[in-house]
This record gives sequence, structure tokens and C-alpha cells, in this order.
Amino acid sequence: MAKRLLYSPSKSNAAGVKFREASSDILTDFLVNLNKRNKDNLRSLTNYSGNFKNKRAVEYIFLITDKLRLDPLVGYHAIELLQRFMVNHIEDLLTTPTSQGANANLPRSCEDALFDTLKDKFPLIVFSCVQIASKLSLHSHMINNNTAVRFLDSVGCSVSKQAVLDSELMVLKGLKFRLNVPNPLTYVEILLEVLGYNEPSVPIECLHHLCHHVLQFISLERAAVYETLLKVTTECVSPSREQRKKFVPVTEDCMLLGVGVIAVAAFILLVRKWEKVVGELSHITGISKRSITDFAHATLVHIVGIGSQSM
Repeated sequence: MAKRLLYSPSKSNAAGVKFREASSDILTDFLVNLNKRNKDNLRSLTNYSGNFKNKRAVEYIFLITDKLRLDPLVGYHAIELLQRFMVNHIEDLLTTPTSQGANANLPRSCEDALFDTLKDKFPLIVFSCVQIASKLSLHSHMINNNTAVRFLDSVGCSVSKQAVLDSELMVLKGLKFRLNVPNPLTYVEILLEVLGYNEPSVPIECLHHLCHHVLQFISLERAAVYETLLKVTTECVSPSREQRKKFVPVTEDCMLLGVGVIAVAAFILLVRKWEKVVGELSHITGISKRSITDFAHATLVHIVGIGSQSM
């Protein structure tokens, strides 16, 4: 095809469609929308961005989605909902006035008080995020309350249907019912669609399958991968606190994550076409080839088990 897709002013946003079923006009709309949402998200980051995307929480969400046979998109959406809800919820807990008597019974520190408040509720909060995400997915069945109670009981968290409802409502209110949040898998799939449109010789279906595994790996090993990338970009073995603070937007950049995932998959599957793929991804997104390459390198050293020490 002679026409190549990249970011440009567009018409209204299109409705969601299945992978490889979108027209060029719809893909253009998707790209513009994703670019805007990514930039808006990066402008509204807080000091706690990414704190609740730790390995154990992410693994728990992936296990839930796998056990309940939900679309993978549900899991990634749930991770983003959990992150946003927990930040809002903790801020509310910190700013809500308490009586003098209640203060007298609090543990030694604010951190202890928050931990005691959240530790028993956290598994149910995580599940509520998955349940809400399942209701937003076009390609996944919704988790009803009967299923929720049975599943939670099977993992040692016995709760009533009312508790499930209360937790879901608490999460919805904590998110202010703003549920349409950037999702890394969506970025990967739309970028793959555009790559396949611009470069028909690239086997997109094969890349798509591998990208799912790469994105899951990065999500689980997020701390290690971004620590390596930080050291590469700063050219410093022990980055300063200021350097780490400036690096936070990089860890939340879904567009960078999307092109990075595809670049890693392309290196594994299509090494002879890798530079061509990276060049096209750079053309589509405006992200430099160096940034894409650095991200791919930081991920690959962990996939093959080299570790950041040898970089």
C-alpha cells in the first residue's frame, strides 16, 4: 500500500474492533486518540505513579484472568485501574479527618495505619478491579457475583455477595467512575496493526502472539527492566534521586512501552528485518530509533538472563 499511517489530525474516535479488522481510517483515528491519551496521562502523573504495579499484584491479576478465562486485555486494564484507585484511596485516607480518640489508637506511624487499613481489603480490591475491567471488555464475559464469591473462597478469601458489591462500588467511587484509562496492550495491538498496514511483508499475526508474551514478561519484571533502562539512559551505575524522579514519565509512557514490546518481539522472531521494523515504529510514533533500541536492549538482557550488571 502506498499510503502510510502515522500521527496526524483526524476525525472522531472510532469504536473498538477486533485485531486485524480495522480499516486505515479507523487506525488513523485510533493512533491520534492513543497519542492524545498518552500525553494527557504523562502530564497528570503523581509521585506514586507505578507504585502499585509491583510484581506480586500484577501476577495475582494475571492469575485471576487466566483462571476465569478472561481476555488478556482485562488483566492489563485491571492493573491500570488498581494503580489509579489505590493512589486516590490512599490520598483520601491521608486527608480524611479523624477523631482524637481514633488517633490515639493508631499504630506508631502513618504507614502502619495505612497498612493495617488496607492489608485485609487489598485482595478484594484487586479482584474488584478485574471484575470492573471484565465489564468494560468487548471480547470477554463479565464476572458475576456468584462467580466472584466462589473464586475468592477458592483462594482463601471468604466474602459475601454484599461485600463484593460494596468493594466494587468503593473502587468505582474512588475512580470517580473514570474507567477509560490507557492500556498497554491496546497500544501494542494498534501499533502492530499500523505496522502491518505500512509494511505488509511483516508477519503481524506471528508478532502479535509473541508480543503478548513479551508484554507479560515486562509487566512482571517491570522494576528490573526499567532499572536497566534508567542506567542505560543516564549512563550511570547508581542514578541519583533527581535522575530517578525525572525518569518516572518514561516508566508510564504507554507508547514507548508499545513500540518497545514490538521491537523485542521483532528481534526474537525477525532479526533480519529488525532495523526496518524499528525504523517504521519510529516513523509511526515519532519516538527515536535510539530510544526504541535502548528499551529493547534493556528488556532482552533480562529475557536471556544476562542482567543489568553486564551492560
